[in-house]
Amino acid sequence: MPDTPFLTQRFDDALAYASRLHRHQTRKGNGIPYISHLLAVAAIALENGADEDQAIAALLHDAVEDQGGLPRLEEIRRRYGDDVAAMVADCTDSHEEPKPAWHPRKEAYIASLAHKPARSLAVSLADKTHNAAAINADLRAHGAAVWSRFTGGKGGTLWYYRALANAFRAHAPGIAAERFAREVDEMEELAVRG
Repeated sequence: MPDTPFLTQRFDDALAYASRLHRHQTRKGNGIPYISHLLAVAAIALENGADEDQAIAALLHDAVEDQGGLPRLEEIRRRYGDDVAAMVADCTDSHEEPKPAWHPRKEAYIASLAHKPARSLAVSLADKTHNAAAINADLRAHGAAVWSRFTGGKGGTLWYYRALANAFRAHAPGIAAERFAREVDEMEELAVRG
């Protein structure tokens, strides 16, 4: 047993903070408490080799986009430091309200991956991996009706995830990118079935 714990009170605090921030939020179209996504993203990040700051960023990766914008980012910076705040900012596809149109926003996010640090890419990759796995589970359970939940519909969603898989393979190659790409492959297969 190591003398110094890998995850400290900072992680515990971030877990409680994330739970409070997202308490009234559910996953798109299925009513599952949103914290399940944040826990899964943190778990995937840790499984992929994340350190504590990355695990905290994984818990908070949607806090800016969904729960308060730039003032929330500054609160995260005060609570957890510049490294965590930078990763959370890098996982946010828009700080603007209202958000720009879906397709240009997603194109810009994909293009931005080429310029983001590896630490941020690892957190984003964990997020996208869980999102793809959740879509696949819903497709297996509910079929094509799932596509109506997404702004981009079936075509836009499939385009986005394939573009992400290609970008992660190029800018963050390795086991984590391949895990995500397998989820995207499965999504495409499920889409063809119906």
